[in-house]
Amino acid sequence: MIGFNLTPMKFNLEKQFQNKILFKRAFVHRSYLNEHKEEQIGSNERLEFLGDAVLELIVSLYLFKKYPLFPEGKLTALRARLVQTKTLSLASQTLGLGSKIKLSKGEKASGGETNPSILADTFEAVIGALYLDQGFDRAYEFVVKNLLEPAKKLFASKLPHDYKSQLQELIQARKKPSPVYQVLDSFGPDHSKTFIVGCFVDGKQLGKGEGRSKQEAEQQAAKKALAKLQLKT
Repeated sequence: MIGFNLTPMKFNLEKQFQNKILFKRAFVHRSYLNEHKEEQIGSNERLEFLGDAVLELIVSLYLFKKYPLFPEGKLTALRARLVQTKTLSLASQTLGLGSKIKLSKGEKASGGETNPSILADTFEAVIGALYLDQGFDRAYEFVVKNLLEPAKKLFASKLPHDYKSQLQELIQARKKPSPVYQVLDSFGPDHSKTFIVGCFVDGKQLGKGEGRSKQEAEQQAAKKALAKLQLKT
């Protein structure tokens, strides 16, 4: 089992926040608000949106400084492996964030506290909240300490396969436009949605994947597209 070999969070993260509402909102899943419409705090989706962008910049900056001799393709591949759902959910688990997430009864009963997609989204929401509360430097410190430094030992083969980066490198080598991922369908209740995603290159669908999150479905679509392209070589 992949793990960061860290003990659960020993510090009180909430005490480090000046804006306590931001901290609380980072842990509110949208399903919780469906059953608690009276609460005006809002879900963590906007913070997740911001945190996703801040996280990508932090990881890019860290890798750029840490590995000055790595080419762009290798840096891109490393970044993709670090910010994917499975890796972020591991960091979230290590910090014990799952127990803090506010979920609907149905989401909680179905194991939402350990759902990789929800854990990863919450990790990004915390980053977004921390960025708004204390700025980029504090968010950078948090990500380095709780994601990047612990994951260094996993940069080789222990991190989950990143088929999207492998496909991107292959496509670039063939001088074709970057792959485009499109959600073709989704079904199931909000707490247990399944996504169908197509992978398109030059307007042609090369693969189709299914997953419990868009990221997972994209990885599966990229895997199938890779297999198809490699058969043609």
